[in-house]
Amino acid sequence: MTELEEFADALLDQISVEINEEKDIANLSSRIGEDSEFAVKFDTPEQISQKIMPDLRQKLADFTGIAPDQNIKTEFPGLEELKKVKGRKVFSTPEAREFVDKLFAALAKQDRQGIASIIKEDTVKFFVYSTYAKAYISKISTTYGDYLDNTIFVNNFVLSSYPQIILYKQGKPYSFRYNEVVSGYTGALKMTILEELVHSIQKNLYEQNKTAVIEVNKINEELAKIILNLDDSTASKLSEYLQLPDVPAEFPIAKRANLFFMLNPDNFIVNVLGPDVMTFTKVEIDPVISEMIPQLLDIYQRWLGPIQRHHAAFSTMEGMAEFCVQNILANDDDFAQYLTTFMGTDISSYQVRKHMGKDLASLVYSQYGKETFSILIQNPPNTRELKDPQLYLKRINQK
Repeated sequence: MTELEEFADALLDQISVEINEEKDIANLSSRIGEDSEFAVKFDTPEQISQKIMPDLRQKLADFTGIAPDQNIKTEFPGLEELKKVKGRKVFSTPEAREFVDKLFAALAKQDRQGIASIIKEDTVKFFVYSTYAKAYISKISTTYGDYLDNTIFVNNFVLSSYPQIILYKQGKPYSFRYNEVVSGYTGALKMTILEELVHSIQKNLYEQNKTAVIEVNKINEELAKIILNLDDSTASKLSEYLQLPDVPAEFPIAKRANLFFMLNPDNFIVNVLGPDVMTFTKVEIDPVISEMIPQLLDIYQRWLGPIQRHHAAFSTMEGMAEFCVQNILANDDDFAQYLTTFMGTDISSYQVRKHMGKDLASLVYSQYGKETFSILIQNPPNTRELKDPQLYLKRINQK
C-alpha cells in the first residue's frame, strides 16, 4: 500500500462512524419497508415543505421586517449529492475550488483510489481542505438543511427516514403514536426551513464570513506549503520537540502532515491560548518552534484578523437563526412535538441553551425589536462585542 493510499484510508476511517450510521439508517429503512405490518405512510419532505413554506416566509417577514427572496428554491438531494453540496459550502481560495469539489465527490463515493489520486495532485491543498471534509461529512446525519446560492437544501435521506424509524422503534400498534410522529416530523421540517430562510436574508453577514474564511484558508495553504517543504532534519527535530508520534522515514508526507495538523493555527493557537484568542490582537509562540519555522509567528499574527471576523460573523448568523426559531415557533405544536419525539426535550429546556450569537440578538431585540435583524446584518459585531453584548449596544446607540 502506498503512502497516499494510507492517507486515503485514514480519511475514510475518520468518517467511518458516519458512514456506518448511514448504512444502519438505510438498512433499517429497508427492513421497515419489508414489514407488512408497518402499513402507515408519511408524506415526503418535499410535500410537507411545499405546505409550510408560505406561512414560514410570512412569519419570518413579520418577525424580522425582512422578507425572504421570493425566488428561493428548495431542493431535496440524496445523500451523495448532499455531500457534494457540503463541498460547495467550503469557502476555498479560487485556485482550490476545483480541488475541493473533487475531494468531496470522491469522499461521497468512498472512492479510495480517487482520494489517493487527489492527494497526489496537490498535497498542500489536501492538508488544508481534508479538515473540512472530516468536519462537514461527519455531521451529515445531524444536518437537516443547508442554504447556498439562493437554494435551501433539505437532507432528504435523514428526514425521510427518521419518522418511520422513530415510529417503528416505539413498537406496535404503529398507528397508536402515528399522529405524534407526523407532528414531530412536520416540526423538524418547520425548524429546518425556517433556519435556512433566516440564513437567506443574512447577505452582508454571509459575504463577510465568506471573505474571512477564504483569507484563513489562504494563510493555511501558505503554512501547509512551508511545512511540506521542510528539510528532513528540521521536520524530524520539530516532530520530536512537539512529541508527535514517530513516523517511518519512508513516509515523509505523513510526518509533515502530522506537523501541519499540529501547527495549523485553528488547532495550535486555540488549544494553547484557549478560546479567548478570539479577542487577542497579538500572539506569541515558543521560540524553539519559531527558530525552526521563522515564518510561523507572522502567519499566526495575520491569521488572527480573519479568524476573528469569521467567528463573529458566523456566530451572529447562527445565533440569529436560533433566536428566530425559538421565538417564531415558540407556540407551535408541531415544533414542540419535534422537541419531545425527536430530541427528548421540551421548549423550556431548548430556549435556555446558551449561545453567544443568540444572546447578542436577544439583548439587541429587547431594545430595537424587529429592527434588530437589519442592524446585526448591516453592522456585524466584533469578537469583543460578541462576548460582551453591552459593548455592541453602546456602539450601536451612538450611531
